[in-house]
Amino acid sequence: MKRSISLPVFLTLLVFAGCSKDNDNAPDTEYPVIDVTATGSFPTQCSEVVRGRPFVFRAIFSDNNSLGSTSIDIHHNFDHHSHSTEVNDCDMDPKKTPVKPFLLVKTFPLPAGSTTYQINEEILIPADIDPGDYHFLIRLTDSEGWQTLKGLSMKIR
Repeated sequence: MKRSISLPVFLTLLVFAGCSKDNDNAPDTEYPVIDVTATGSFPTQCSEVVRGRPFVFRAIFSDNNSLGSTSIDIHHNFDHHSHSTEVNDCDMDPKKTPVKPFLLVKTFPLPAGSTTYQINEEILIPADIDPGDYHFLIRLTDSEGWQTLKGLSMKIR
């Protein structure tokens, strides 16, 4: 009789021991964060920059585990398409056909293993490009591959 009772108890304990939670091996399911609201961040929604002059791209990146990589994409919005992630809209120029639009796609290195990073990168806007409405897209990927996109509208004068 002792043997029949101890075997079910042993099997029950074995099942519960096998189901213990191991947080160290839990998968990362959190997206990285792009903060363009901190003091000194630029550009922000509806910012303006001037042709022929540089500006400094400033934002704070963070992730619960580890940052991976970041890139920007600046392209014209003369046709009024949208990928803005912001709530407020900007005043836009009338639609127009591009003649010499500005296009910049650039990747920036991030320190390996960092969980927070403030980017400060100078970007030169050529003097001979079409002025008008542009998008400034920021892509941030963490070390696990989760990606956040921040789409800002801006004007180049």
